[in-house]
Amino acid sequence: MHGLEIVIICGIAVVGFACNWLAWRLRLPAILFLLFSGILLGPVLGWLEPRAVFGELLTSIVSVAVAIILFEGSLTLKLSEIRDHGTVVRNLVTIGVIITGSFSALTAWYVLGLDPYIAALFGAVVTVSGPTVVMPLIRAVRPTANVASILRWEAILIDPLGAILALLVFDLIITVQSNAGLDHVAQVFGAIVLIGTVAGAIGGYVFGVALRARVIPDYLREYSALAAVLLVFAISEYLQKESGFLAVTLMGVWLANMRGVEIGDILAFKETITLLLIGGLFILLAAELNLDKLLELGWGAVIVLAVLQIVAGPLRAFVSAVGSPLNWRETLLIGWVFPRGIVAAAVSSLFAIRLVEIDYPDADSLVPLVFSVIIGTVVIQSLTSATVARLLGTAEPEPSGVLVVGANLLGRTLAKALADGGRRVRVADSHWASIREARMLGLSTFYGSPVSTYAENNLELAGLGTLLAVSRQPGLNELSCVRFAEEFGRDHVFVITNTREAANEKHFVSGEASGRVLFDGRHAIDELLRAVKDGAAVSKTELTDEFGFDAYEKKYPDRIVLFAVDAGDKLRFPVADEAFEPRSGWQITALKPASNSDDAAKSGKQPPG
Repeated sequence: MHGLEIVIICGIAVVGFACNWLAWRLRLPAILFLLFSGILLGPVLGWLEPRAVFGELLTSIVSVAVAIILFEGSLTLKLSEIRDHGTVVRNLVTIGVIITGSFSALTAWYVLGLDPYIAALFGAVVTVSGPTVVMPLIRAVRPTANVASILRWEAILIDPLGAILALLVFDLIITVQSNAGLDHVAQVFGAIVLIGTVAGAIGGYVFGVALRARVIPDYLREYSALAAVLLVFAISEYLQKESGFLAVTLMGVWLANMRGVEIGDILAFKETITLLLIGGLFILLAAELNLDKLLELGWGAVIVLAVLQIVAGPLRAFVSAVGSPLNWRETLLIGWVFPRGIVAAAVSSLFAIRLVEIDYPDADSLVPLVFSVIIGTVVIQSLTSATVARLLGTAEPEPSGVLVVGANLLGRTLAKALADGGRRVRVADSHWASIREARMLGLSTFYGSPVSTYAENNLELAGLGTLLAVSRQPGLNELSCVRFAEEFGRDHVFVITNTREAANEKHFVSGEASGRVLFDGRHAIDELLRAVKDGAAVSKTELTDEFGFDAYEKKYPDRIVLFAVDAGDKLRFPVADEAFEPRSGWQITALKPASNSDDAAKSGKQPPG
């Protein structure tokens, strides 16, 4: 049996990875595959019985995993960002939460006849969505920039806020279940909130001071974060049962908003741990799902799902958008896209386990109902959101914009030339002085590493479909090519080698990490930078039947063609693996050496470099 347990534990990790990989390939939320895998392995085939494997430890394992997930999610909640992202987002995470929770709770209570407190807990749980389910939909739907930004920030902010609301409702149920007087109920509930709040605030402050004072070495920062959150969770639970989740959530919020504390590396590490926990946790929870109980919900669950999708979702969006510049089509799409995700499933499963242990009425209906909403919203919205966006006219056309990685002089010159040609351009770099120069040119920028965890949630890619990597930072171009090849497609990922030697097969990074090398390596970043510094300017020339590309090359042999726009407004780059044959109607953008005396009238409009 010992060998079988090892196979089961290792197999859960492997299946969790396979589900995440499949979700990445198909651009769908991973939770969909995790839940179906757990249901298949558990109730359907009977291969996985979590309680038989883990016994009484199952509740503790789930509790610790949920605590880490809640902490990781709360690390992304910066209060300033709620203020900085418009009234619509603020309304969605406040008024919208009230509307969603109220409709959900009332429908579950009236249609399914659930206990009022369980219905209220269900309503609180399904107010949570999350970036892990929303971001794949945004990438697939490609909504307008305003809609994409609102959906992304709502998903980021609603995770910890909704979790806190669900925790408070759960704690209230626990205190009420004690069958004590109203005074005692208020006392226990107050103790849960007080101890959770104090423990979270103290834990966040002390750990933040330790990070800021650099008393923890770099190689122990991530480990210390995991140890600190587990310590705070354990102490809080010891002092007052059920207060630990509130403590770790508030600890994460405190750290995220503490001045002078850099948590980017910790967040990246916690995200990796969370991926592992989520994969295993949801397979276990889905394997515990009672299919008979799910089927017993019948049409009642369908009605609850329909109310959430068709009534509560659009209503919360329209109320939140009052007074905003959003039109009704954009507002309706925001109301349609709100899939439930990982935190909802984890929190509801753990709460249900706790409530079943104390024989609370209807506690065994919570998980099947929440899972039916998760599966229903993810499936419905994955299949319909792109069509709804097209019908409403709120989907972006085929993305033709360019993400330029590297805000050095060459990157700014290329970005300015592309922007002046009518392209949507965003320049990304972690060097502030270069980003500032790009902004002075009127370019849209992203200050930070484009391959960071922060960029995953904050780098706006709406309308962008091509990567141009020209950074001087070692390895960043290759990492960017890997990161955005799946996003934009491998044919739309381009890179300029740092030096000519880098194009030599001894030094060249090949395969998936390379991207498509511009100029076949004949012109490197160093050479082009020197040319721009020496006064080379960008020149545009439109080809005609009388003045074709051959004539252009003969007349301007010393110009370096950077890119071209064909008659169909498609961006073309000179690469070795594709024929570069400009024709009549194409516009050539090239770098004109400073020694070239041709004026703008001959070569076309010259945007500043």
